[in-house]
Amino acid sequence: MPLDSPTFRSVLGRFASGVTVLTTRDPDGRDHGMTASAFCSLSLEPPLVLVCVEKIATIHDPLAASGRFAINILSSLQESIARRFAEANDDRFDGLGYTRGATGAVLLEGVLAHLECSLVSCHDGGDHSIIVGSVIEAAAGSGRPLLYYRGGYAQLER
Repeated sequence: MPLDSPTFRSVLGRFASGVTVLTTRDPDGRDHGMTASAFCSLSLEPPLVLVCVEKIATIHDPLAASGRFAINILSSLQESIARRFAEANDDRFDGLGYTRGATGAVLLEGVLAHLECSLVSCHDGGDHSIIVGSVIEAAAGSGRPLLYYRGGYAQLER
């Protein structure tokens, strides 16, 4: 008997994950971004990460075309940024502080950390693509992480 989607979603919601904003700049110089919680390290030697992107996401094709992207790991103070990049909005970057990294992708200000990557491979993952990136630059800040748990944002308690 196949597992139904509501049960699967409920079970997976019990796994807390960090929240990131994936950014890329397409070959025409337009910025694209999306909130992503399906992100993790893949290898230390060489340094590789993976992120899962829904195939219908507006960033999907521009990311593949550019071959470069950044992962911005959000702090507990950046829930509004996570929400902004989770919604369909052409003005996601308006009013935000950011710089550009070596990849040309947006590096958001105030994040816990960021990684800049070149695309190594893209694998089929059902309704998502599994994007593997080689980390070419990275920097860490300080603070507490923003978490995603049971369909909502959460923070670590201490």
